[in-house]
Amino acid sequence: MQNNLLVILGPTASGKTELSIKLAKKYNGEIVSADSRQVYKGMDVGSGKVTKKEMAGIPHWLLDVANPKRRFSVAQYQKMALKKIKDIQKRGKLPILVGGTGFYIQSIVDGIVIPEVKPDWALREKLEKIALPDLVKRLARLDPKRAATLDQNNPRRVIRALEIATKLKGPVPTLGSKEPRFKTLQIGILKSPDELKKNIKKRLLKRLQTNAMINEVKKLHETLSWKRLEEFGLEYRFVAQYLQNKIAKEEMIKKIQIESEHYTKRQMTWFKRDKKIHWIKNQKETPALVNEFFLF
Repeated sequence: MQNNLLVILGPTASGKTELSIKLAKKYNGEIVSADSRQVYKGMDVGSGKVTKKEMAGIPHWLLDVANPKRRFSVAQYQKMALKKIKDIQKRGKLPILVGGTGFYIQSIVDGIVIPEVKPDWALREKLEKIALPDLVKRLARLDPKRAATLDQNNPRRVIRALEIATKLKGPVPTLGSKEPRFKTLQIGILKSPDELKKNIKKRLLKRLQTNAMINEVKKLHETLSWKRLEEFGLEYRFVAQYLQNKIAKEEMIKKIQIESEHYTKRQMTWFKRDKKIHWIKNQKETPALVNEFFLF
């Protein structure tokens, strides 16, 4: 039990939160988030952050740990997540890593060496002058795996990935250790594209019904520029554009839906590279997997 780690992963709107809370109750667990936007304070509705009510008394960690004014790197995430996982294990509980950010999850499970690459402002200035499609092509040559899975419509992320790959002269390396850091069971929630499409639409309409998402972006804009808000992608990009009168509300909804669907495809591209993931179509399959793997 002391070195066990359960991972619940899958694309956005697949039901990870609901399943992870059920498992945390059953196996005396605590949840560690693996979501690159839920780490930021004030980004609740748009990122789909679990509410206090939904938590049902289960401790959740690595939510609201970063200021959206500043960049939060994978290296920072890895350091904080490892510390929290070990703390949970020391207290005799089961850490459950939950999320859809593949790079975050891989940094914990596979022990990726996250390089501490400092910002190169001169390089960034040069890259910002290059068209985004050309930047993506350049990244694909240096680090094809990263290029295939990151948000290719997000200039900030593409430039940062290029900055790292340029400094390393190639892809981010992984640890060569034969001994895994944890005894890890990865469970992926498998949904059909049609199911995900329906779930995304249902969730989006719910967030827009009360104007909660739009009000959240308005509040964030009190301290963040429109440019910074758009850098967060998905809902934040298009709501910010709507509030600047760049697009109509109907177009905003359509673009969030389409980009969210594209995002789920990128997530699955990342996850399908990992042959150690046990994919489930029905949540009822999970306890048997957990019991057998961890010998509960």
